[in-house]
Amino acid sequence: MVEDFEVAIFQGQLADAVSHVLAKPLHFFNSTPLNIAVVGEPGSGKSSFINAMLGLHADDPRAAATGIQMTTLQVKDYPHPTLPQVILWDHPGKGTPTFGEDKSEKKADLNQFDFFFIVGSQRFRSTHSDLVHEIQDMAKNFYFVRTKADLDLSAAKRQQPSDYNEEKVLLHIQEDSKECLVREGVRDPHVFIVSNWEANRFDFPLLQETLKNDLLRLKRQVFLHRFPSICLPILEKKKASVKEKIWTSRLCLLVTLGSPVPFLLPMFLFSKFRSWCFLDFGLNDRSLAALAQRVGKTSTALKAAMQSLGMFSAILWVLPDLVGLSVMAYEYHRWEHFPIFGCLLSGGVSLLRTYFMLQKCILGAADDTQRVLSKALEAEGGKSI
Repeated sequence: MVEDFEVAIFQGQLADAVSHVLAKPLHFFNSTPLNIAVVGEPGSGKSSFINAMLGLHADDPRAAATGIQMTTLQVKDYPHPTLPQVILWDHPGKGTPTFGEDKSEKKADLNQFDFFFIVGSQRFRSTHSDLVHEIQDMAKNFYFVRTKADLDLSAAKRQQPSDYNEEKVLLHIQEDSKECLVREGVRDPHVFIVSNWEANRFDFPLLQETLKNDLLRLKRQVFLHRFPSICLPILEKKKASVKEKIWTSRLCLLVTLGSPVPFLLPMFLFSKFRSWCFLDFGLNDRSLAALAQRVGKTSTALKAAMQSLGMFSAILWVLPDLVGLSVMAYEYHRWEHFPIFGCLLSGGVSLLRTYFMLQKCILGAADDTQRVLSKALEAEGGKSI
């Protein structure tokens, strides 16, 4: 079934397409896959946490490998048994070889996931701070999960047996975690204190219920993040449609642009074609203004996302025409007859240049459509749950 936003994208009505998507009821996003990465330092209990979330014992063949030594060396997926289209990913601990040292590599590695459980034990570390910033830079969300609550309580009881109060200890751990997250720029952080071996105690039931309640909103965010990519097949059809228009109704433009004439005329006509192409894709000033108003941004911000062939770059593409013109001038003055060879060379170069210019213009407009949509929806996709 063709969705209404797909029709709007094909017709170059970006504001209408975004409006259709934002107006979708939450149940529309139920079939959207949600990939949740469980990240943190080695030994924090990530694999055991996944098993607890899935309701599996460590000796179950479907369970994530656990142990005293580091067991997770590669990313592995675990579909959730009851939450539809939810996949938990056991990620190697930060600081392991998989993460590497290059920050850009780490970001690209995490970018394939939609949501995160940052798992930590004992205290908030620089590892968690780095992960928080990487996730925020991607405009995505996370829960912070403090594991090994049973061990924390045992340690607190040994240290102060006469003044031991389980509720106070747990409250102190949660408040300390929240304060650390707030210092990292997180507003209204979600913190859960759990024990992987006692899934019915502490915040584990609350965590599972919260994830269940947030699920459709999280999937909506995922859909909005992926929306530019979802539109790719539509834009492919759009490019084919625009190319067909070129070779039919715009054939005269191609011939004129490819003729061996001074390059100011081709530049003027290319500017007209570029404007027409932007209008067809919904990237003209009026369309961008309507889109900007719909998403609460400025047209300038949306235009800044566009990277397609500009007029200065187009001038560089036209410069090879001077070679043909030079040959024409030399042939005319050297042999004093009509520059047949120069005209053929100039026309051939110009037609070849024109073909690639128009193709690049169409491809650039399609890519710019994705960039503009991504920029328009970044605030919606990054809203806190």
